[in-house]
Amino acid sequence: MMKPGALLGPAGSRRYSEDVRLFHVKMRAMLIYIHGFNSSSQSGKARELISWMYEHGLGEACVCPDLPDRPAAAIALLEGLIAQSVGPAKLIGSSLGGFYATYLAEKQGLKAVLVNPCVNCHEKLAAYAGSAQKNWHSGAEYQFSAAHLDELRVLATRPAHPERYLLLLETGDEVLDYREAVAAFPGARQVVLEGGNHGFARFTEFLPDILAF
Repeated sequence: MMKPGALLGPAGSRRYSEDVRLFHVKMRAMLIYIHGFNSSSQSGKARELISWMYEHGLGEACVCPDLPDRPAAAIALLEGLIAQSVGPAKLIGSSLGGFYATYLAEKQGLKAVLVNPCVNCHEKLAAYAGSAQKNWHSGAEYQFSAAHLDELRVLATRPAHPERYLLLLETGDEVLDYREAVAAFPGARQVVLEGGNHGFARFTEFLPDILAF
């Protein structure tokens, strides 16, 4: 178990915050938060991230897009944002967003923080094929189809560059087995915390470490 701040000194320290601010101003690197299945930019972690970034003078460097339900369209939108980043974009992906972030990190040589990520999402979501789905925040409804699964299957990526990833996992995740992510990312920096939940209850505590990475 690792305490917040263990990656780069005291979490939230004044010197740390200034170093990160100057880094982002210099590199103008976009930080992209990628939400999970049926979620949106209104998710708890997305709002916590945006709030923290603005408090530390980094609001202009962060974006949390609302993704289409179709995986191919979601990736196209994210790749468009990545192309707009003057410096190398940085990714934070939660659950299904971690699956997307892995694909993008490998394809474009980016660094990614994966929060309780979904591994092999095309297999995990196969049982939902043909079912009606609703976005938790907007209420928008759609039919989850075999086409969704086909597009997810294309995105399945075996991580070949473990140094690009930081995994944040909680053993109390009630949706995904954290051990699958541990096994899927050998050699990556991994923080495994006892308890918690699928939403990663200690996300705000680890924001300084996420930015440090």
